Amino acid sequence: MTAAADIPLPIAVVIAVCLLSGALLALTGAIGLYRFRTFYQRVHAPTLGSSMGMLLILISSILYFSVSRSAPVLHEILIAIFLTLTTPISLMLIVRAALARDRMEGSADVPDVEAD
Repeated sequence: MTAAADIPLPIAVVIAVCLLSGALLALTGAIGLYRFRTFYQRVHAPTLGSSMGMLLILISSILYFSVSRSAPVLHEILIAIFLTLTTPISLMLIVRAALARDRMEGSADVPDVEAD
């Protein structure tokens, strides 16, 4: 028998729901990347989809390996921390570079700055 066969049904259902939900969110981000028209619209969908999708997929991984090994497995938390820190920072740097480039070129795609 494999370790997957030894997992209790309620926990297996939670793992499957988290895994499928995370995959669906990641797919939604990928579809948003494809469907939005401008760069500034496209950049948000994969970032938001990957962040929440990653969290759900890592939760399912933590549950599966913790139950199958009968001990807490928490090294996925490091993955979540690194991805949670690097994804928004990467988004911010990429958007700032694109804004600087588009403003220098006088592009019409640059979003307006709203005054408070």
